[in-house]
Amino acid sequence: MEIICLGEYMNNIDIRNYIISNFKNENVEKIRDSIETTIRERNEDALIGLGVLFELIWININDDEKNKFLDIIMNKIKDLAS
Repeated sequence: MEIICLGEYMNNIDIRNYIISNFKNENVEKIRDSIETTIRERNEDALIGLGVLFELIWININDDEKNKFLDIIMNKIKDLAS
């Protein structure tokens, strides 16, 4: 299942539930492929789906794990900005 471009339909649906329902019967390999495809193709609309997946991670990890994510993000931002 690929993360689908929602375009003009985004205002008419519950995006979180839409993304979650699209992945509920997928295996790890399919989810990984969807993530990697979205990043590789730099699809702006599909980034919303990645945001939903990130939210699922974020709300289910502890503060130490959140800090590790934040360190990675900040280091990458600094690397790309220099």
